[in-house]
Amino acid sequence: MRKLHAVLLAGLTCIPLVTYAQTAPAPAPAAPAAPESPHSFTGKLGLFSEYEYRGISQTSEDPALQLNLDYAHSSGFYAGFFFSNIKWLKDTAYAGSFNTNANLEWDIYLGYKFEPIKDWTVDVGYLRYEYPRSGAFNPRPNTDEIYIGVTYSIATLKYSYSVNDTFGVPQSDGSDYIELSATYPITDTKLSLTGLVGYQRYTGTQASGFNNDDLSYGVWKLGVSYDFGSGWTGGLYGKGTTAKNELYTIRDKDWSRNRFVVFATYAF
Repeated sequence: MRKLHAVLLAGLTCIPLVTYAQTAPAPAPAAPAAPESPHSFTGKLGLFSEYEYRGISQTSEDPALQLNLDYAHSSGFYAGFFFSNIKWLKDTAYAGSFNTNANLEWDIYLGYKFEPIKDWTVDVGYLRYEYPRSGAFNPRPNTDEIYIGVTYSIATLKYSYSVNDTFGVPQSDGSDYIELSATYPITDTKLSLTGLVGYQRYTGTQASGFNNDDLSYGVWKLGVSYDFGSGWTGGLYGKGTTAKNELYTIRDKDWSRNRFVVFATYAF
């Protein structure tokens, strides 16, 4: 009798297993992965307590709203636009006893990034600074630069060369700018430290005899940023220059002086 019970239990235990093995459906074939697009479009909207560029205020210490629109291809080619309100042209016109409605900077850039050696990235490109409604200036402040940059790890060394009069300075074609910048993410935090040192050099002599080299200066920046997530970033940095204050002071505001800049950006 015990042997019979054992046989019956063994049979009952095996029935579900055999039934499952016979009736389980075959797994559905995985859907093919959609091919990844070689094109990408991104943007960034930023609010800054001041727009300064290469250490020099572009808004006479007033706030700035800025927009970047970028396109990138998987081959390394990229292009984009940058927009910002400005004030330095209006202040310059006022100091020169004339008027202008130029209160916008609109830049266009395009370039190509590639990796000739593992972990080393080279970036070559062209940048056009456009200042609409600036026809009252002679020469006009519109500027064309070509540039090359090399990035390794957290650091980037970049050189820019102006092919025409630079930001409205007469006889200043051939002026250039070089900078070394770095961004260091702090481990296990959403903080990053940022730093930069650079030098803006103006070449040429104006018809009045003024040596443009007097406008040359060094610049430094040091700051911190925090990634809030969902595309939001905020931060603050300090900046300073070695510029001759009297050459960059208009309407009692020194565009070159040391100060802090606070910002918030949203990437989309």
